[in-house]
Amino acid sequence: MRFFSLSHFTCLGLLGGTLALTACDKDSDTTPALPAAITFTQAGLYPEGTQYDDQQAHFLVSSQTAGRIGQVMDDGTYASFADDPQLISTIGLNLDAARSRLLVAVSDPGYNAARTTAATKGKLAALAIFNRSTGAKTGYVDLGGLRPAYAAHFANDIAVDDQGNAYVTDSFAPIIYKVDVQGVATVFLENAALAAPAGKFGLNGIVYHPNGYLLVAKSDEGALIKVPLANPNSFSKVTLTGVDLTNDDGLQLLDNTTLLASCNSQGKVYRVVTTNDFSSVSASGSFATGAVYPTTLARRGGVASYVLASHLDALQAMQTPPVAQFALSKVAF
Repeated sequence: MRFFSLSHFTCLGLLGGTLALTACDKDSDTTPALPAAITFTQAGLYPEGTQYDDQQAHFLVSSQTAGRIGQVMDDGTYASFADDPQLISTIGLNLDAARSRLLVAVSDPGYNAARTTAATKGKLAALAIFNRSTGAKTGYVDLGGLRPAYAAHFANDIAVDDQGNAYVTDSFAPIIYKVDVQGVATVFLENAALAAPAGKFGLNGIVYHPNGYLLVAKSDEGALIKVPLANPNSFSKVTLTGVDLTNDDGLQLLDNTTLLASCNSQGKVYRVVTTNDFSSVSASGSFATGAVYPTTLARRGGVASYVLASHLDALQAMQTPPVAQFALSKVAF
């Protein structure tokens, strides 16, 4: 995830002078107020991933039960953005604006009755690629097939580096995949130390740091893993000081030293900071979401982060009737 926003650079040219400096200040009274929360109704949708497209002015959300990618407007209007029979359950999203594409992690936990099959249930890890503006599918890459010896696969989240390489976590196998801009997939990192107990989610949220490494959430341990791109096997655990990342899920890099982590079972988003290039981090704030099973985060306009209330715990418990309302809430510390 890139943490720079074009709005930071274009607003000076658009407005000029002192007024521009005021308008670009995220705390300025002249900045249009962003909604504190957007609630949308789609019974049984159960989204896990989200991104915000500043160009299209909408949120994008995935779905474990329908597979399709939806778009959500500020007034709560929901509509389909992209769909395809290969989208069994969609999990993490990454909007690669530089290349005008939306990357989608595809898995099959068995919740999409219309599309799940015995061949894919609990075994699927794939990356789907869509045009960022039209929603047309431009690619689909099988990942789990690279390591068929593992009994289970679950593609979870995606990071993209400066060259356009995508890195995809597998929550059921101790693997991070790499997919280059031509769509060629390889195993980037595979190590038994990254495994999770059967039935538990291991590797989860992932972000790219411009200093040349990945930061990865390992949910079963509440750990944060640092993986150098040049030597992925030299990965290390980030030392956590004053923060409990139990069940860490979505990650968002705000700048070179600040990271947000949503912890779904805790109902919290933590802000952590580093002074040593993420060898260690310490707490600098937390935001309580309530018992909504927060999963991933979307950055809007370079000035605000929104966290998705997924209610996936209700799906996992097969709650009846299913949850009908979901929300994207602006994170405040």
